Amino acid sequence: MRVLITGGAGYIGSTIASACLDAGIDPVILDNLVTGRREFAEGRVFYEGDISDGPLVDKIFAENPDIEAVIHCAALIVVPDSVADPLGYYRANVAKSLDFVDHLLRNGRNSRNGRIRMIFSSSASIYRAGADHTVTEESPLDPQSPYARTKAVCEGMFADIAAGLPIKILSLRYFNPIGADPQMRTGLQLRRPSHALGKMIEAYEERAPFRITGTGWPTSDGTGIRDYIHVWDLAAAHVAALRRFDDLDTDVINLGTGAGTTVRELAEAFNRVVDRPIELVEAPARPGDVAGAYTRSDRAHRLLGWRARYSIEEGIRHSLEWAGLRDTRLSLT
Repeated sequence: MRVLITGGAGYIGSTIASACLDAGIDPVILDNLVTGRREFAEGRVFYEGDISDGPLVDKIFAENPDIEAVIHCAALIVVPDSVADPLGYYRANVAKSLDFVDHLLRNGRNSRNGRIRMIFSSSASIYRAGADHTVTEESPLDPQSPYARTKAVCEGMFADIAAGLPIKILSLRYFNPIGADPQMRTGLQLRRPSHALGKMIEAYEERAPFRITGTGWPTSDGTGIRDYIHVWDLAAAHVAALRRFDDLDTDVINLGTGAGTTVRELAEAFNRVVDRPIELVEAPARPGDVAGAYTRSDRAHRLLGWRARYSIEEGIRHSLEWAGLRDTRLSLT
């Protein structure tokens, strides 16, 4: 089986590509390298360019006519950045995704069963959480940031397209990936990431305090609650979805640990893993932040035979191991 992965040189996309290779699936990578890394595409079929570039997509399918499915990971994903640059986020995440699906429809007429298969790497941030901070696939949608709204808009757009054209699109919704490929082939490429665990590692490396942004949320300890899922578990779920795609009777599946972790709890877990605890200080919430939620993944277990395997501590250990290797693996300036 051969699969096209957009954003396949990024953190999540490259990990999915590694999981595909381990499962005997050949990945073809399309990435414009705005945030992705060329090093993550080494040894893999790689096309540098944009998902909205029709002639390039035509070339990919002409040179790889055995592509049977697409995993669409290409997107901008930083919530505060989306608040500062909503136009850029809607252009990159929505407008270009529309162009990309148009190109797929033009090139996918010879796909098995007469329709294109596409897995959309979406976000559970589009939900409105219940009073217990949990969400399911039936939870109401209420995205609270421009980033989250771009994902919700894409899903609605894809549903309309799939209703009338020969394409089936499965959205996998998840929250906060952590960790790295356990074999350390790839990991988070950013030296200064904006998410909580990245900031903890930065604080640890610089012997500086970690700022807990937002302490007045209606959670057990006042800090935001998140569903921190190991990126390798996410990759395994995408592979499982590829394997079972034709038998699925749904267009949405949530991926998560089934347990919420507050930012303070994540920091406490971090301090249990490291040899030198980081200091914790409180700070105001960032623009676009919300109390948070975590997802139940019963549907993923039932339809994909999948459950998250890695613990929070394992995700932290793998993140720390990758952080120690990152600068030697990547040509960072």
